[in-house]
Amino acid sequence: MPQLNNYFATTAKDMELILADELEQIGALQVKPAAGGVYFEGELEMALRVCLWSRLANRVLVPLARYAAQTPEQLYAGALKIDWSKHFDVSNTFAIDASIRRSKINHSRYAEQVIKDAIVDQFKEATDERPNVQREQPDIRINAYINEDKVTLSLDLSGDSLHRRHYRTESVEAPLKENLAAAILIRAGWSKIAAEGGALYDPMCGSGTFLTEAAMMAGDIAPGLLREYFGFQAWKHFNPTIWQRLIKEAEYRREKGLHNIPPITGSDISIKHAGIAKANIKAAHLTDVIKATSLPLTKVAPDPSWKPGLFIVNPPYGERLGDIKQLKPLYQEIGSILKARFNGWQASVFTGNVELAFNVSLKSHKSYQLFNGAIACKVFNFSVTPERHFEGQHASQQQHLGDNLKKALLPTPGDWSDGATMLANRLRKNIKKLSPWVKKNNIHCYRLYDADLPEYALAIDVYQGEKKWVHVQEYEAPKTIDEAKSILRLRDALAVMPEVLNIPPQQLSLKIRRRQKGHTQYEKQGTEGGFHEVSEGQAKFLVNFKDYLDTGLFLDHRPIRFWIGEHAGGKQFLNLFAYTGAATVHAALGGATTSTTVDMSKTYLDWAKNNFELNHLNLDKHQLIRANCMEWLDTAVEEQKKYELIFIDPPTFSNSKRMDNVFDIQRDHVELINKAAKLLSKKGTMIFSTNFRKFKLNEASLTHLAVQNISQKTISKDFERNPKIHYCWSLTHR
Repeated sequence: MPQLNNYFATTAKDMELILADELEQIGALQVKPAAGGVYFEGELEMALRVCLWSRLANRVLVPLARYAAQTPEQLYAGALKIDWSKHFDVSNTFAIDASIRRSKINHSRYAEQVIKDAIVDQFKEATDERPNVQREQPDIRINAYINEDKVTLSLDLSGDSLHRRHYRTESVEAPLKENLAAAILIRAGWSKIAAEGGALYDPMCGSGTFLTEAAMMAGDIAPGLLREYFGFQAWKHFNPTIWQRLIKEAEYRREKGLHNIPPITGSDISIKHAGIAKANIKAAHLTDVIKATSLPLTKVAPDPSWKPGLFIVNPPYGERLGDIKQLKPLYQEIGSILKARFNGWQASVFTGNVELAFNVSLKSHKSYQLFNGAIACKVFNFSVTPERHFEGQHASQQQHLGDNLKKALLPTPGDWSDGATMLANRLRKNIKKLSPWVKKNNIHCYRLYDADLPEYALAIDVYQGEKKWVHVQEYEAPKTIDEAKSILRLRDALAVMPEVLNIPPQQLSLKIRRRQKGHTQYEKQGTEGGFHEVSEGQAKFLVNFKDYLDTGLFLDHRPIRFWIGEHAGGKQFLNLFAYTGAATVHAALGGATTSTTVDMSKTYLDWAKNNFELNHLNLDKHQLIRANCMEWLDTAVEEQKKYELIFIDPPTFSNSKRMDNVFDIQRDHVELINKAAKLLSKKGTMIFSTNFRKFKLNEASLTHLAVQNISQKTISKDFERNPKIHYCWSLTHR
């Protein structure tokens, strides 16, 4: 008989019962809800299926051992008893996540260190080698749960939390997690409404999470289909054949299900939020079935052609944004619009404040508790029919919605907190420090601020073109940082920057900065920003601040590009993983006789072509090639091509749909460099760069090349605070 294994799927508080129902529908056996998750049984295929299809789970764990431990020594001994070589190799990286409740061992980081030591010591004893710990996207993730001095060690098959669907390219203030949005939709009865052809409308769509999750549910689209990385991929028990079969099945169901999605529409008073929603919908490949627009709540109305369906909204509720008194008119407006324009629909309001929900002035027929982080919230379900109307105690004269929204959501101009004042002072200090360097070196695009103050974890870049543009990236806050404080600090920063930098708010763009995987880095994120021309030395480039994950110009590589321009004269130049071709432009303007620019993305190669044309470069001499760089190198070696200058700046990780194999910079860099070296002329130079902070160059496998670490020489003044922004080597033949 096939072997059945025990698993545990974690989820947020109060989502255990609906997760249990979901797991039964997926086909799991012996489903049993528990605090914080659901136990279930199944073959390996079932665990992989849950990782791919669960809309509600955070993680899927395989318990390896349960034992008592009151001391670090007992914790270590229990971990040492597990034969870790059955699960991964010494060449794999790993990480440990520990959570502790009511135990004598009470420090999670210390517990992680003890377990790590046991694993490393076991491998060291057996192989005389040790696996490396890697906190971000390790090959193997291990979960340690210590409750009342009892330890459960498990393998985390999900890797990243499953709520991260990888369609959210940008975010808004206080966004709903994707699995929480799915839970709200389930509690709202969306599956039945969608099956009957009912429409969905979200009048405060924010980043479009309700819209996207609703479409995926109605279209039978696996929520994990966009993810490029799962924790089971390096596990020795993983079966790629089974996984590929599950992926093909999911792709087939998606193609079939797309035809069954009813009208799904969202709007938001904020043009920026509507643009973010469009970008996320685009990343989810659902542009054809979801519509998002900028519209004030007062103008929201259903299309007459729609079948009555679900009106769903997650308005602010006072815990994080604004004052509760100021929000009452907003809820009153929601109720008035429902009663006037959405008769016959179902409505769901998700809020953390019952008093505010009362102002909707409809009788709720059902409510469910769910937690938004640590905040206890409720889903209030309404049937919008005359018999369900009532006049709430606050539903009298209503104020204008737009004025109240501004009061609730926006900081008062000039009313800065102490932290905002501190940020403003730091920005002025940096401007004073960098201005002479910028002027002397004719720099037009540079980094002004890079998380100088820990409370304001932002990267602020200035681009001077026909106007001054400011591109702001918010580093994703650690889970330990209170989300409400993070939001308030971001609002502070957005209030400070236009005044200090002397720009209108329209010339400032904001992105949440996250690790990108696979082909998502190559996809367009929106359609609102447009292109702007900037200069760098003698080169001109097109940059875009809103529509793509990056602007089109990696500012930290400016010194490398200048060096290439200075040394490319009379040489044949090769640019691999070329992005928008900026290095090639510098090489060509520096006198390169020919160049070859290779990248897998059509989007970025088209961008590169526009950059070439902007600089009046002859495309007959400067070739653009769309290809997998590793495969192209094999062909180029066979054709005995030669280059005197080569630049390689590969991604850390890529699993694009155009690639048959996963590319991992740490694992594959030796093969990549050795292939490129076969194209390097006898006296040529290869520049290799990576922004993977934990990267280790394997010089022992490159003995035929002379290797020189030039990282320090390639860090300019505006990146002095962050010297690990990239690593760079010069390689030549011995």
